[in-house]
Amino acid sequence: MLKLFATCPKGLEYLLRDELAALGAAESRESLAGVHFSGSLEVAYRACLWSRLASRILMPLAEFDAASGEALYDGVAAVDFSAHMAAEASFAIDANGATRGVTHSHYAVQRVKDAIVDQFRQQSGVRPSIDTERPSVRFNLLLRRERGTLSLDLSGAPLHQRGWRDGHGKASLKENLAAAMLLRAGWPEIYAAGGSLVDPMCGSGTLLVEAAWMAADVAPGWKRDYYGLLGWRGHDSTLWESLRAEVARRAQAGLSALPSRFFGFDQDPAALNDARHNVQRAGVSGFVHLGRQSVDHLKRPQECDAGGLVIVNPPYGQRLGDRERLVPTYRTLGERLASEFTGWRASVITSEPELGRAIGLRAVKRYALYNGAIECQLLNFDLAEQAPAEPRTPKPLSAGARMLKNRLEKNRKHLRKKLEREDIHCYRLYDADLPEYAAAIDVYGEHVHIQEYQAPASIAPDVAQQRLREIVRVVAETLQVPRDRIALKQRYRGKGGEKYGRMDQRGEFIEVSEGGLSFLVNLWDYLDTGLFLDHRPLRGRVRELARGTRFLNLFCYTGAVSVYAAAGGAASTTSVDLSTTYLEWASRNLALNGFVGNRHRLVQADAVSFLEHDQEQYDLIFVDPPTFSNSKRADDFDVQRDHVRLLNACAKRLSRDGLLIFSNNFRRFQLDEEALSAFRIREISAATIPFDFERDARIHRAWELRHA
Repeated sequence: MLKLFATCPKGLEYLLRDELAALGAAESRESLAGVHFSGSLEVAYRACLWSRLASRILMPLAEFDAASGEALYDGVAAVDFSAHMAAEASFAIDANGATRGVTHSHYAVQRVKDAIVDQFRQQSGVRPSIDTERPSVRFNLLLRRERGTLSLDLSGAPLHQRGWRDGHGKASLKENLAAAMLLRAGWPEIYAAGGSLVDPMCGSGTLLVEAAWMAADVAPGWKRDYYGLLGWRGHDSTLWESLRAEVARRAQAGLSALPSRFFGFDQDPAALNDARHNVQRAGVSGFVHLGRQSVDHLKRPQECDAGGLVIVNPPYGQRLGDRERLVPTYRTLGERLASEFTGWRASVITSEPELGRAIGLRAVKRYALYNGAIECQLLNFDLAEQAPAEPRTPKPLSAGARMLKNRLEKNRKHLRKKLEREDIHCYRLYDADLPEYAAAIDVYGEHVHIQEYQAPASIAPDVAQQRLREIVRVVAETLQVPRDRIALKQRYRGKGGEKYGRMDQRGEFIEVSEGGLSFLVNLWDYLDTGLFLDHRPLRGRVRELARGTRFLNLFCYTGAVSVYAAAGGAASTTSVDLSTTYLEWASRNLALNGFVGNRHRLVQADAVSFLEHDQEQYDLIFVDPPTFSNSKRADDFDVQRDHVRLLNACAKRLSRDGLLIFSNNFRRFQLDEEALSAFRIREISAATIPFDFERDARIHRAWELRHA
């Protein structure tokens, strides 16, 4: 079994994970801009031939210290390159990332090249040559957190280069992004049900070719004649040729049965000329109808009687056109979709929310995708359920709602400079500042999370509901956030303390960034989202203290603090929680940031029981217990009653010069310092309250504890 890594554009990780699993990959696990997986050589070859989403298939050869140019050279030189390439072969190197001592990719490439060439010179007196276009083998170097990973690039050239493209149109899509759009739009299911595909702004035909190949079971690698694996000494040519023969057989069979259900239009004759050449080179010209037409004249083709998909990559106003000038185009697109394609589905990608709104249709689903460096939204519409939105004059805000709107605008202005300076995207905007509107409003990137506090019994239910509706409306208008990006919850008291129940069944995670790291949050399914915003300074403090430490995170929740510790250079991290749901979530957060392997341990256990049975020593321990817990799998926990036992158990696992950080959010909590005489204790609460929570300085308390 080989350990492998497939790179992909950001936003495609989960699709790629599922695709690789379907190709036979084992242990597929998404990470930032890629997926770790394992499999046989056949699985690796199939990924090269059949992945519609991957950019490259990498086989890691070594991981090593790369804090300096010398360390990088030594780490590369330890690899036996004669096992991978002949002395007379050519090679190329791609480098990404940086470390403290290797800050430029050109320098990193030079050091790797020197190490490889010097090794061959010493062994045989012959040096391999450099070929950056089509080398015999290509190596990939990733530099991250003072470490380097050198991999063999089995793909050799980006896999989105399918081998059929004849020139690029203006702002043309990469093929793997086009494939992702089609998968997110549900094209395979639509085609299987007899549906057709229409692209009213087809450009050079990328979506048309990808859709036809997907429908005909044509491998993305069918037309490619170059792969990095072909010059690799470990290459199995017999296996490879058998897989290529299978690709040819399936393509021939699929294309022979493919119906002519693909329609592309564009008003640019040069783009259409490119599209004609491309569909011909891709072998699908007999199945694709092309015509010159503007979106103003878009109609459902007469041949389409079983519904289908309209999918389009219109100009965004960044690389082509001007945003204001494009609004009528998007509006016309929405009107034509609603009037001509009732019963169909539509999918539109754009980077500009105002252009998406100009379509005038309600998106039933939105996906974050990246077109190169441009962050986009893929908007999916079900045209069976709606017509163009009728313009209407909104009902005037009540006096109270106007006060709320003014307060939100004031808070945004107050926070803006600090948020921008510290690059903060997740923060608290409002926390029951006005008693009549008792809610916490948190921003998570492009989404908003509203927790309405339960109204007192003196407030009539209809009044409480009206205020809740006003909160949602004011948030949407003030922050310019569509309703489907606003998560609304009510927090209420249950027996034994705060009630944490499942709220929904969406299973929808969004990726947010904090401190240069990425985290998955779920705004809908639980009362808490997966990222405690008030702990932001505490997480930063852990990162500052973590270098070289053995780190333990008790009651780890979704592992955000463990991610910070790993980012700070912790020698190892151990994350403990009783919940399998949270441990799986923590694993995904760690992997999303590239922290995988034996150095990052996840343990399902009751925290106190773990401390009493574990034999390891830790230099840095973070403890943030719940106020109450009554799990069936462990004894009841009460932070006031049980914190002494918990912290004294931590003392046995804390190294001599170690540090324990203890935090909790029970507002009536009193630390029993007398019973904790084994520690020197310092309260750090004031320094750990973030500026966006300054209106509620009691949101949590925190202490540092060291051996007395």
